[in-house]
Amino acid sequence: MNKKTLKDINFENKKVIVRLDLNVPIANNQITDDTRIKAALATIKYLQSQNAKIIMLSHLGRIKTPADKKTHSLVLVAKKLQELINHPVVFINETRGKTLETAINKLKPQDLLLVENTRFEDLEGKKESGNNPELGQYWANLGDVFVNDAFGTAHRAHASNVGIATYIKDSCIGLLIEKELQMLNKVVINPAKPFVAVIGGAKVSDKIDVIKQLLTKADTVLIGGGMAFTFMKALGYKIGKSLVENDKVDLAKELINLGKNKLVLPVDYITSPEFKDIKGTNTKDQNIADNQMGLDIGIKTEKLFQEKLRAAKTIIWNGPMGVFEMNNFAHGTKAICEAIVNLKNAFSLIGGGDSAAAVTKFHYQDKVSFISTGGGASLEYLEGKPLPGITAIKDKETKE
Repeated sequence: MNKKTLKDINFENKKVIVRLDLNVPIANNQITDDTRIKAALATIKYLQSQNAKIIMLSHLGRIKTPADKKTHSLVLVAKKLQELINHPVVFINETRGKTLETAINKLKPQDLLLVENTRFEDLEGKKESGNNPELGQYWANLGDVFVNDAFGTAHRAHASNVGIATYIKDSCIGLLIEKELQMLNKVVINPAKPFVAVIGGAKVSDKIDVIKQLLTKADTVLIGGGMAFTFMKALGYKIGKSLVENDKVDLAKELINLGKNKLVLPVDYITSPEFKDIKGTNTKDQNIADNQMGLDIGIKTEKLFQEKLRAAKTIIWNGPMGVFEMNNFAHGTKAICEAIVNLKNAFSLIGGGDSAAAVTKFHYQDKVSFISTGGGASLEYLEGKPLPGITAIKDKETKE
């Protein structure tokens, strides 16, 4: 990808608008995981070292009602960022207006300013997530250069990424997006073989295109999680009360035919009569009794999947094997984690979202090669789709 990076631009004394992904989980007025804030620090520090005046934008959750504004302010993020970077952060609790403009005009080189949640603009006609041109132009006019470093929203065309990039004179990607693309390209472009993909999660419909794409590239594609039951139904097995997408059964048949020997499905399950964290029962085979639902892969499947992973040199993992948030149904997901981290000389990419949460839950985050900060964006990149938030960035100038 021939996009401008930080090294291609002179930031000295310039007002730089940086789109970050500071969309962190908050519970009881506390940030429960600051991974995304930490991931943003490298780009911020680089811009400070180049004497830029830094104006930061991010969203936080979804804003559907005025009441959401109370629980989705970036004020806690500003405090945590200030603590982590050890430098004052000016927080403006508005997304536009005189107060914001005055504060920006007062910025000195290396100063940091964080604007309120960009999605506060969604209350009136979805201006942020609908990429309203007037809003994109307004934000673009606040600075001289735009840096997009929010990989988690790169697959969305919003006013705060595509909008600003469209209307500002110069733009580039930040260090996080640059690293994400380098890592994803290790899977997309000539991956070391054997290449094994592990795909889980609830729905086949979310991952149809990525499964199709991976079947052309990977040597083996392991399917677990709730989506496996749609495949099982397609093969005629009994799935009891398990999660299933009946309208995707024919599509699952198609993927099974397309995958031939590459596609590997579970051979047993851990089941329960209800969706509760209670001790489950291991099935004898792929069939599930009418009064039971599958909530994790079974012991035989764990061994089968571990065997398939043993020789892998490249692994991509997107989606858990079961309801890993419940301890009784976390064993399959943990077994996959262990199989991946025990591989020698293999490149392992964890595709964000629930897989990243699982790796962190089991304290394996430092033992994998890379954890993507964007589940949806990494999936779309693997599918071969362009990411609008990156496509909108200026290309490097070609030397004559």
